[in-house]
Amino acid sequence: MKINKFVMPEVIFGNGAIHQVGESCSRLGAKRVLIVSDKGVLHAGWLDIVLDSCQKAGLRTSVFFDLTTNPKDYEVAAGSRVYVENECDAVIGVGGGSAIDTAKAIAVLVTNGGSIHDFEGVDKIMEPLPPLVMISTTAGSGSEVSQFSVIVDSERKKKMTIVSKSLVPDIAIIDPHTLTTKSPQLTASTGLDVLTHAIEAYVSIAATPLTDVQAKNAIYLTANYLRPSVASTMNEEAKAQMAMASLQAGLAFSNAILGAVHAMSHAIGGRFPLFHGEVNAALLPYVMEFNFLAVPRKYKEIAELCGIATEGLTQVEAGEKAIEFVKKLSHDIGAPQRLSDMGWNGDMIEEMSQIALEDACMITNPRDITLQDVKNLFRRAL
Repeated sequence: MKINKFVMPEVIFGNGAIHQVGESCSRLGAKRVLIVSDKGVLHAGWLDIVLDSCQKAGLRTSVFFDLTTNPKDYEVAAGSRVYVENECDAVIGVGGGSAIDTAKAIAVLVTNGGSIHDFEGVDKIMEPLPPLVMISTTAGSGSEVSQFSVIVDSERKKKMTIVSKSLVPDIAIIDPHTLTTKSPQLTASTGLDVLTHAIEAYVSIAATPLTDVQAKNAIYLTANYLRPSVASTMNEEAKAQMAMASLQAGLAFSNAILGAVHAMSHAIGGRFPLFHGEVNAALLPYVMEFNFLAVPRKYKEIAELCGIATEGLTQVEAGEKAIEFVKKLSHDIGAPQRLSDMGWNGDMIEEMSQIALEDACMITNPRDITLQDVKNLFRRAL
């Protein structure tokens, strides 16, 4: 039997879990923590809870929330200066993927030095990071459990994918109750990111039995609970199930990596300020069609996980129904159906395609892909 590896942090999951952040940091030996968050989390009241928990645990705190959607290299540099100036010894990330990716990147700089650009790619981090505790307040990015950090190079206008087991946090806190303050649009966008993570991890050439079980359950949960989660901010069952879906999809893609959807989405997101989950959702059906040739059996299983009766259907017929399900789910929750719906008119397709082809996520796409293939997929998704 082939040897498989699976990395993950300690996970604290459930309503009220956010209150355990102070005790969690103390267990890791922290005394002065840098909290990385954003203004949305602040306005929702979750940052106050984190600060209170840290105070009760006897921790000194500094806060950095000067960051944007698709976090930038200069924001990481600014955050690392706050860490050093306040003599911090641990990092807490509170929010969605932007806050958590920034928190991880700050941790890289404060112990490894240099510029965040030095760490683009796989296994470039040499020195151990300070203790990391990540609190996810969106069911989407999975960054709270992953070995990824994605940061925009502001000069090249390109998303840098940093991949290292060093980036796996020590403790991940997932509190489904925090999802009740998200707007329907953000719930839809982040939920579609969950679905993309799960599907890409499931069909990845690096998938293993350990990742498949996580990816399959994430697909099932998203197919069943994303619609009701978008429909009602107070549907506690839907929020809990989507929080679990996000967690499991994050564990799956952290270990199996991703594919062409994320490679292409990273290329667009580095230059255009679009919602990552919405870009993924617009690309996903077309990439699924392209990749079907490589993994037809898994597409039939995806259809079954989405509740589609596949008895009597060929793998091609079942795969087509799975792709149609993805399109209809996106439509039902009000997500943009095409890249042009988000305001991208296809500018710089040649450059975007080349950037996508060089992205680390493309390595594990199940079907070999050329520059022309990527350009064709972009055009189809427009």
